[in-house]
Amino acid sequence: MIGRSFIIQVYRTLTALLEPAAAGLLLWRRRRGKEDPGRLAERRGHPSVERPAKTLVWLHGASVGETVTLLPLIERLQRRGLAVLVTSGTVTSARLLAQRLPAGTIHQFLPLDVPRYMRRFLDHWQPDLGLICESEIWPNLMIESGKRGVPLVLINARMSERSFQRWYKLPKTSRYLLSGFDRCLAQSQEDGQRLAQLGAPRVSIAGNLKFDVPALPADPNTLALLDGLVAGRPVWVAASTHPGEEEDVLAAHLGVRAHLPKLLTIVVPRHPDRGGEVAALAQANGVSSARRSLGHLPERDIDFYIADTLGDLGLFYRLAPVAFIGGSLAPIGGHNPIEPAKLGCALLHGPLVHKSADLFAAFDAGGGAIQVADRQELAQSVHRWLSDPAAARQAARAAARTSSELSGALDRTVQAIEPLLLRAMIGQRESVE
Repeated sequence: MIGRSFIIQVYRTLTALLEPAAAGLLLWRRRRGKEDPGRLAERRGHPSVERPAKTLVWLHGASVGETVTLLPLIERLQRRGLAVLVTSGTVTSARLLAQRLPAGTIHQFLPLDVPRYMRRFLDHWQPDLGLICESEIWPNLMIESGKRGVPLVLINARMSERSFQRWYKLPKTSRYLLSGFDRCLAQSQEDGQRLAQLGAPRVSIAGNLKFDVPALPADPNTLALLDGLVAGRPVWVAASTHPGEEEDVLAAHLGVRAHLPKLLTIVVPRHPDRGGEVAALAQANGVSSARRSLGHLPERDIDFYIADTLGDLGLFYRLAPVAFIGGSLAPIGGHNPIEPAKLGCALLHGPLVHKSADLFAAFDAGGGAIQVADRQELAQSVHRWLSDPAAARQAARAAARTSSELSGALDRTVQAIEPLLLRAMIGQRESVE
């Protein structure tokens, strides 16, 4: 890594001095349900399992979206006979990974970015290669990995225009942090150009790994049950919604229901623990609702079905021909449109998709998605597609075609990291001998 910036030096000092406050933060987060009480020690760098005695590749993704993106790459690495450690930072990601990680993969929570926590973590795991997904750039993680000679690769890397403008104001800091990566594999030309401008070394374009993730799974018996319950009803799904967006979805529901009285709206809050809040909103507006977390089903007298459970989007994308992608009317940046595209949905999204602007633009240009400005336009588009199933199917086919055309990032990523994998495997054999 190049010379350390003053900001990094201050950050390093403060995070060391504030270690007692970090421990208090973890306890506060545990009380709020944001940490796993039984695994809190992992967040301080204490391992909960032994390190395997073979070449270890460490992959890190912040939360659900990033870690699910890593699944096909994890399978490729395991087929090579490598040990795989996956870290993430949220309880929801850990729960989902417990269901979907291949057998033998180790999951740990990433420690808070405190120097001693990171040293403890790295000294135990001694990864031979680290693959950091998207934009998880933590200074102490980078510094401590560099001290131990752990090669790091930023994979599926993205750098939005908004983030670029922030980093550009701190050129020495951005150059220092990005220089800690052996190489950066960007999602798009635009991402790659921004990363290179900020000082990232050996930038190449691999594409978006999300396009290579298999379609979301769904239990066939549950799907058959739900399909029978909603048969004959117009259905749409609002996925990964945030506060404020449920109000928009409810307003759209009421608008469309005036024309399609049997309408069923399925709402999947981004954070399942908000199910009660969404149900209260429906009740306040006189709309009958039911919550999946309480074991309820979308019976005929239910208009607003709240899927406040984890890992069930594969069911609801298969049930609904139209999907609204949440985090796009609220200032979040837009969630994953590829998952519904692979399962036959025509796509709707708001204008606030800055985290994946290129991705949404590709679906819009391909005819598989429509941008809506507000709840009125959302209602109009939902009504148009539910009233014209042929048009909805045409848009869904276009979305699936865009998804297929943009695949291939997995192969390009594996090819790009191959020299580092070989070096790690040779080094491991030499150390054993």
